Amino acid sequence: MPTIPPRNPIADAWSGVVLRSDETDFVSAGVQSGGDAQVVAQGQFVVRYGLRILGKHWLSIVPGLVAVDYGTFLTGEEAWDFLLKKSNLYPRSEIFGYRDNGVEDQMFLRQLDIALPPQVLLYADASASNPLAKPAAWIGAPDDTLPERMRAYLPIFPTLDAWRETEAC
Repeated sequence: MPTIPPRNPIADAWSGVVLRSDETDFVSAGVQSGGDAQVVAQGQFVVRYGLRILGKHWLSIVPGLVAVDYGTFLTGEEAWDFLLKKSNLYPRSEIFGYRDNGVEDQMFLRQLDIALPPQVLLYADASASNPLAKPAAWIGAPDDTLPERMRAYLPIFPTLDAWRETEAC
């Protein structure tokens, strides 16, 4: 029987600013001038990604360990790659991790909506299970320090007002 490895969710390091406006979090390379956004936190963060729960798109789970239904365990990049590219082949696989509210959970792969973009979550450090922020968008011009996954999963807007215009539609 294979040894169960420790959980290892994928993570990217990112340094920047977390802004909040009307109870919605945003991220940026620096403090934005104008607008009503307040700085919630700034500095170095650990960025993790949650997979959306089917029928409850506002909830997600950050996979730390995947138990594939043929007896293999996957963690880290290998697990993430499996979930995004091969998960439809093994719907009975189990995901072990933390939900986007920090609560430990496990669920079957078939309970996730892989078609939706993953949720970007910011943590204070690698040992944290409860995120500091759940950003809705990147505000400003993306810079070279923005991790590739973060760039792929977060919508990008030049200003907070530009984001508000799309939300009003």
